[in-house]
Amino acid sequence: MATTENAESGLPENKVDRADPDAKYPLKVLYCGVCSLPVEYCEYMPEPAKCKQWLEKNFPDVFAKLTLGGGGGEAPLVGEEEEKKKQKRGQIKQKKKTVPQKVTIAKIPRAKKKYVTRVCGLATFDIDLKEAQRFFAQKFSCGVSVTAEDEIIIQGDFTDDIMDNLYRSRF
Repeated sequence: MATTENAESGLPENKVDRADPDAKYPLKVLYCGVCSLPVEYCEYMPEPAKCKQWLEKNFPDVFAKLTLGGGGGEAPLVGEEEEKKKQKRGQIKQKKKTVPQKVTIAKIPRAKKKYVTRVCGLATFDIDLKEAQRFFAQKFSCGVSVTAEDEIIIQGDFTDDIMDNLYRSRF
């Protein structure tokens, strides 16, 4: 940036290399009432249709300049057409995961000679885990907790007893 002295006032004047010599500084920038960005950048926001509707309603002359100058030969999509296009490209269809129906019983060591028993897979058979928790706590007289969405932890080594009780009982 070069500094020159103004001949009339004797004050330094900043001279800036400008891309547009006809522009008057400071520039007045029009900000969108929907996304609060300059209107030139509304197209990069998640919902450009709302921004276009606001601009068309409040500043039709600016809207006409933007649609004529930036279109690339086609009219901009407004409203429902743009929503349909947006919905199709952003969504991925998820396949339903089929979980195999099996119950897993594991003995997990804790400190010294103490163990906990983990039972997983009861929810795949539509067994209420809270009810199973109460059943195991009553049957084995120990602490039982439901930790994950399909996991029950029983304090103690009850692997053989659980296998016998699962076949005989109904929750």
